[in-house]
Amino acid sequence: MAPEVGISLPTSGAAIPDIAEAARAAESLGFDSVWAGDHLADARPILDSTLALTTAAAVTGRVKVGFGVLQLALRQPAWAAKQIGSLQYLSGGRLILGVGVGGLVPGEWEAAGIPLSGRGKRTESILRALPGLLAGEPTRLTTEPGAPEVTLTPAVPVPPVWLGAISERGLRRAAEYGDGWLATITTPAELAAGAGKVRAMAGEFGRPAPVTGCSVLVGETRSAVSDFLRARLGLEPERADAIAVGGGAREIADRLACYTAAEHLVLSPFGQDWRAQLDVLAEARALLLA
Repeated sequence: MAPEVGISLPTSGAAIPDIAEAARAAESLGFDSVWAGDHLADARPILDSTLALTTAAAVTGRVKVGFGVLQLALRQPAWAAKQIGSLQYLSGGRLILGVGVGGLVPGEWEAAGIPLSGRGKRTESILRALPGLLAGEPTRLTTEPGAPEVTLTPAVPVPPVWLGAISERGLRRAAEYGDGWLATITTPAELAAGAGKVRAMAGEFGRPAPVTGCSVLVGETRSAVSDFLRARLGLEPERADAIAVGGGAREIADRLACYTAAEHLVLSPFGQDWRAQLDVLAEARALLLA
């Protein structure tokens, strides 16, 4: 079965394009979803993910809007649930709640006054409370004796939760709490192996297998992406080359076709001209699905 294909909105960089225009363009070109990364403070300017996705939802009517991924533990749980519920309501139920434990930018946790340690357990605690909160039910945010209940309205359907994960513990978290697993910086072989693990773990929890999603960094050339992966993330040259996707529409489509385990691909343009890349990626999508 052909995968759905989404695209990351240009929410960060020295010159951030018009997000409403970008979302409309992505929908008109046939993409299935639009996504926003989530950071409080990064090396580059970056927009608030919730506001960016709300903007996208307001000017589109079909595409899903997804966090790629929301750092739940970086937020006060009740406020996070309120924002998630509001976005689900305003989008007409089009939200994909991508969630990750974060930690790549320690400074933003210091700025928020929230400890970096224990973020995995805090994420799981919020995920357990979230269904009740979104359903408008009186819900305790912690299991501590005397913890107050909070009721959030309007009630909304719980959006599909996709866990961004790389580690073994993260994969198990995706299996236990996720409707989807969103991989990133991974080779086709690694994605297939990870999907098998998550599927088996979900069976242990008596849950259906989560959807397998994969975020793919796509550049104007493969070498540019490979160089970035080596310089920024410290990947070995051979692995960076195996992950890098770029070039013309045909080359990109052929590389994406290798991700046979992916049920949903999220393309993250890497380069200077997001709009020009969008046209190339739309052509690559059409070739992939042909």
